[in-house]
Amino acid sequence: MAFPHRLDAPELPDFSMLKRLARDQLIYLLEQLPGKKDLFIEADLMSPLDRIANVSILKQHEVDKLYKVENKPAVSSSEQLCFLVRPRIKNMRYVASLVNADKLAGRTRKYKVIFSPQKFHACEMVLEEEGVYGDVSCDEWAFSLLPLDVDLLSMELPEFFRDYFLEGDQRWINTVAQALHLLSTLYGPFPNCYGIGRCAKMSYELWRILEQEEDGETKGRRPEIGHIFLLDRDVDFVTALCSQVVYEGLVDDTFRIKCGSVDFGPEVTSSDRSLKVLLNAEDKVFNEIRNEHFSNVFGFLSQKARNLQAQYDRRRGMDIKQMKNFVSQELKGLKQEHRLLSVHIGACESIMKKKTKQDFQELIKTEHALLEGFNIRESTSYIEEHIDRQVSPIESLRLMCLLSITENGLIPKDYRSLKTQYLQSYGPEHLLTFSNLRRAGLLTEQAPGDTLTAVESKVSKLVTDKAAGKITDAFSSLAKRSNFRAISKKLNLVRRIGTDRAAVLRLLNCSELAFTDMTKEDKASSESLRLILVVFLGGCTFSEISALRFLGREKGYRFIFLTTAVTNSARLMEAMSEVKA
Repeated sequence: MAFPHRLDAPELPDFSMLKRLARDQLIYLLEQLPGKKDLFIEADLMSPLDRIANVSILKQHEVDKLYKVENKPAVSSSEQLCFLVRPRIKNMRYVASLVNADKLAGRTRKYKVIFSPQKFHACEMVLEEEGVYGDVSCDEWAFSLLPLDVDLLSMELPEFFRDYFLEGDQRWINTVAQALHLLSTLYGPFPNCYGIGRCAKMSYELWRILEQEEDGETKGRRPEIGHIFLLDRDVDFVTALCSQVVYEGLVDDTFRIKCGSVDFGPEVTSSDRSLKVLLNAEDKVFNEIRNEHFSNVFGFLSQKARNLQAQYDRRRGMDIKQMKNFVSQELKGLKQEHRLLSVHIGACESIMKKKTKQDFQELIKTEHALLEGFNIRESTSYIEEHIDRQVSPIESLRLMCLLSITENGLIPKDYRSLKTQYLQSYGPEHLLTFSNLRRAGLLTEQAPGDTLTAVESKVSKLVTDKAAGKITDAFSSLAKRSNFRAISKKLNLVRRIGTDRAAVLRLLNCSELAFTDMTKEDKASSESLRLILVVFLGGCTFSEISALRFLGREKGYRFIFLTTAVTNSARLMEAMSEVKA
């Protein structure tokens, strides 16, 4: 796909419709249980639910009390219980225990389970095994697209990464396909589709089946989005494992952005209270600094503070009429901007303190060395010291994985040494985590005398590209390899070298999927062809979003992001860990 010369960015579609649809469907499901009812909500659905339907909306539809689904007996006195949960076995056991407890007490109530985003047969089987299937009505809230910002949609499925890329569980593929089908129904067909990875391929194929089954829904619609890219997370682990250096990424790494909002504690607010802040384009201060390198943010905020003070100072020379206009038209906006400015300055100061304590400069220097393939011994020593000082079990794992992927696996001596030191420092309970990381291809040991990329390069000189691709696939099936060094050269990630596209695809151990003219009868406008939807299967980081926003501004494109969840290096490591914090 060729980029045009720099143009004004095209308009984004209005994704607020997705919220309205989700809200209306939830209200419809709640009304299927007429009268007063208590609602039990699973913990990780609380934040997404709050973005769709707040407490007052729920109360309007006869939800009396709200409870969190947790491992303790329910104290509800309502005659009707409704459960809003993920389709998980443990949730079914929880519901069954409540129903059976009521049966023992001779109490009769109505029970309704609403699964989100979809219902799995295994859940109904558990209810049947527990003898309560006939007592419970089951429904599905197909809520799989939450607009977190004007250009960011999240499925809020953090478990997707572990389920698919570690366990090989394909149950969420259908959810992805349904989400893509909904987008094409609402915003027109996608003329051009591309993808890399097995999960991308399966999602695409199932989505196409859904499109064919309901042929006609998008017929004649003009496409609003010209291109869609489906990307598996395991195609690029390196970017997600690197420290984030843009402001939004650092806020996520430091404070954990959850469902588009963040809780800033007293160290940021300079008071004894915490403050929940929604981080999106509506926050004008945040929107100007979110994609900036952290080193530029303080200067910007200082200038903003000076400008704000100058606007306040204008009051001094005003007469009564001018003062009245100032108070009615400008003062409220200035106060809001001042409040946001104070919050982001406090956040920056808190990040600075934490990063100075961690010696962030030395950490970044080590990461750069790993990416460029320099000073590997010194980098390994740095990681060993990190482990020995017990800085953080998650951070130590991240650095080990970064070393492994960039070096196409650790040499056996280093692998055994780092693993032993880690288990001695952080505890033997982490042993299973190493098995998970190896299976996922994140932390591997090189086979003696084997460097896969060297073998491949010799093979590719002897046979055609197609044959070399087949041999590469055979090699990749033996063990998950990263080939990072070879890929970084081919794609000029570190140094400027000519690019061989076919060779890159072989090194990625993936089949390229390129489907064009999916809807030949629909003429895509030049405006829509500059809108690109990027779908991250397994999560994406705020740094990746920032990089693509920058590329869009430079080239006159606009990127829209759909991710199974927003992630970062710590979340990826926690997903693989068998030791829960």
